[in-house]
Amino acid sequence: MKNETIITKCYDLLKFSIPFLNQLPRKYKFTLGDRMQNQLSDLLELYIEAFYAPPAQKRILLPKANIALEKLRYFFRLGYDLGLYNSLRYQEFAERLKEIGKMTGGWLKSLER
Repeated sequence: MKNETIITKCYDLLKFSIPFLNQLPRKYKFTLGDRMQNQLSDLLELYIEAFYAPPAQKRILLPKANIALEKLRYFFRLGYDLGLYNSLRYQEFAERLKEIGKMTGGWLKSLER
């Protein structure tokens, strides 16, 4: 089921990000790093809630997930602009977020049918 996959993709992004975010320089680790990790955790929770929610509730939760994704895109971009990681790492984050975003859009469209 697609919805289970989106939860797995979000979980994998969180699992991939945590060790990296914990290695950020101290002056960013407890501000930007923690913020990004919390946002990713919140996003995972939103997808889990949406998966088990009735369709009407899904229509409320999934747009919130889209907003959370957009916030994460900016946080990861900020990390790159601050020189906290190279373009290859940034590209990896961006591709994973883009894939999750496409899946979210597909899930929303499936609710419209």
